[in-house]
Amino acid sequence: MALKKTWHEIHREELGFGQRLADSVANGMGSWTFIIIQSVFVVLWMGLNVVGYVEHWDAYPYILLNLLFSTQAAYAAPIIMMAQNRQNQRDRVQADSDFNTNKEAKKEIEELQVRLNAIETDKLDKIIAMLEQMEKKAN
Repeated sequence: MALKKTWHEIHREELGFGQRLADSVANGMGSWTFIIIQSVFVVLWMGLNVVGYVEHWDAYPYILLNLLFSTQAAYAAPIIMMAQNRQNQRDRVQADSDFNTNKEAKKEIEELQVRLNAIETDKLDKIIAMLEQMEKKAN
């Protein structure tokens, strides 16, 4: 019997290369690793430009560094927004899946309730029949 794929597996298979790349970039940029690496990069950049006696390729106020950050932000913002939009899609698909699961569970619970009521009724009928037999024997 083949296992049914989850909504997440189906959704992941439908993603294109650009969508997976955007998700990876958004995950990477939203991590402490990225913040630490970028902070080390900035400190090294400024340190090398302050100490660089021979050549300051980006002297204070670090205009080239500012340009790099502006370019990074210009690309990062729409990529992160694409990833957020896909997260909204995933949330909607998951909510639909949860709703369908809950509907199925409700049906099963209702069926079990009917079965339990039938069993209970059957038991009561048997008890009443036994009591009637005992009463007939007693008379």
